[in-house]
Amino acid sequence: MIQRWSIARRLFVANLLLVISFLAIAGAATFVDARDRTYDEAGARMRGIAVTVAANPLVLSAAESADPSAVLQPYAQEITASAGVDFVTIMAPDRTRWTHPREEELGKPYIGSIDAALAGQVLTEVTTGTLGPSVRTIAPVLDEEGKVRALVAAGITVRAVDIALTSRLPALVGVGAALLVGGSLLAWLLGTYLRKVTRGWGPEQLAQLFSYYESVLHSVREGLLLIDTRGRVVMYNDQAAELLGLAPSEAADPTNPPALRNLPLSDGLLELFESGRTVHDEIVLAGPRILVINQRPAHGPARSGARQRTATYGTVATLRDRTEIEALGSELETMKTLSDALRAQTHEHANRLHTMVSLMELGRTQDALDYATQDLALSQQLTDDMLRSVDEPVLGALVMGKVAEAHERGVHLDVSTVGSGAVEGIHVQDLVTILGNLLDNAIDAAADGPAPRRVDLVVESDPEGLDIVVHDSGSPLEPGALDTIFRHGYSTKSAGPLGRGIGLALVRQAVQRLGGTLTLNGRRGAKFEVFLPAALPQQQKKEHRP
Repeated sequence: MIQRWSIARRLFVANLLLVISFLAIAGAATFVDARDRTYDEAGARMRGIAVTVAANPLVLSAAESADPSAVLQPYAQEITASAGVDFVTIMAPDRTRWTHPREEELGKPYIGSIDAALAGQVLTEVTTGTLGPSVRTIAPVLDEEGKVRALVAAGITVRAVDIALTSRLPALVGVGAALLVGGSLLAWLLGTYLRKVTRGWGPEQLAQLFSYYESVLHSVREGLLLIDTRGRVVMYNDQAAELLGLAPSEAADPTNPPALRNLPLSDGLLELFESGRTVHDEIVLAGPRILVINQRPAHGPARSGARQRTATYGTVATLRDRTEIEALGSELETMKTLSDALRAQTHEHANRLHTMVSLMELGRTQDALDYATQDLALSQQLTDDMLRSVDEPVLGALVMGKVAEAHERGVHLDVSTVGSGAVEGIHVQDLVTILGNLLDNAIDAAADGPAPRRVDLVVESDPEGLDIVVHDSGSPLEPGALDTIFRHGYSTKSAGPLGRGIGLALVRQAVQRLGGTLTLNGRRGAKFEVFLPAALPQQQKKEHRP
């Protein structure tokens, strides 16, 4: 039954029991202390009365008379009435009473201790006499020589002391009741708060739920990050650690979550996580990886306020790795670029073939032969230059196709090659991806720009690596576009059936994967400069390029 109780109810009951136990212990201690103080106060008052009566010369002179009771009994009754005590007993050193509240007790022995008084000392004690238990003080009556001539006992019954103590109990009960009510109210308020934040669940349910969440967190194949409103990563799973290059989730300190800016995140990821905006399937380049991000705020009940409200506690982000899929897409885009180039080249050759056929039909055979020879020489020279600079026939075919495509669109593509041959460690697919996309963007920009429309391509190879420069005559880029032009999905052109903003993002990813550099000058048209290092040790790469 108790296991079904919520944390709030358990806290309320535990606090109530604690307050009651505290009040019981504190009340008992206070009562005992008050009782002791009351008895001490009664004893001190009895001591004062007994000593005062014993010092009265009347008592000493009466003690030496033949009938002490005749003088002392009225005096003792007067003291009893005026001092508010229950008895004042004056007696002989042999305990014989000379005074007593009851006349029938006169002449009888006193009940109580007198040894200290006979020795000249004052004694206060609680003992039982003819009137019942009482707090009494006995004092000696001394003559001029210091001899004990009589004894005086003044006392008040315990019942009267208890009545005085009882008068203080309402205050003690009031204080205890106030503490009980205050503690219960505080426990109720704290329980109400806990009921809101725990949604009425008990610790067993929360522990079970946490175990489920922990299993889900580490079993899903997607990366998961929980980010609070202060920009700190309060929790992440193993997949997120692998995708983002973080420390294993087990090594993270939950009491000191790391800030986003202290993690090795790319600028795009850092901006997205810090913004807290809601995104669905947004693609972000993170180093060599392509990640698909979903992010939304984490809402919950507000911690304060009378009305039901919701509060934002941070954001939840999920990450999926699309590197392999994008790699296949990149290969497909490479093949598409190459096929488009070949298609344009085929179309150009068809036009030239039709021209030569027409010249031959007109009987101008020599002109047709000269035209064919000149076209073949230009194509062969371009192929030879590309093979001399980069020993890769596929790249030569790509450039020849792009020359034909540019010619179709009214753009002059000028190719300049310098180099020593093959470059080790650079895959042809990466070269086609980089050069093909750069030429596509340059031809598009030049075709839409002012005349003269041209694109300059410079390819230079040496033992250190490969330099590629693509410069178009299109409109200059806006200053704000320099920071976003390489972002996946960014494009200055309208979206086509397959979308835009993919080419330059793939170029940057391929350059980063090969350990190269990519720079952009947007002052006159667009000038892309790419350096791809050859297959050298990492330290040598750093020496060749900063």
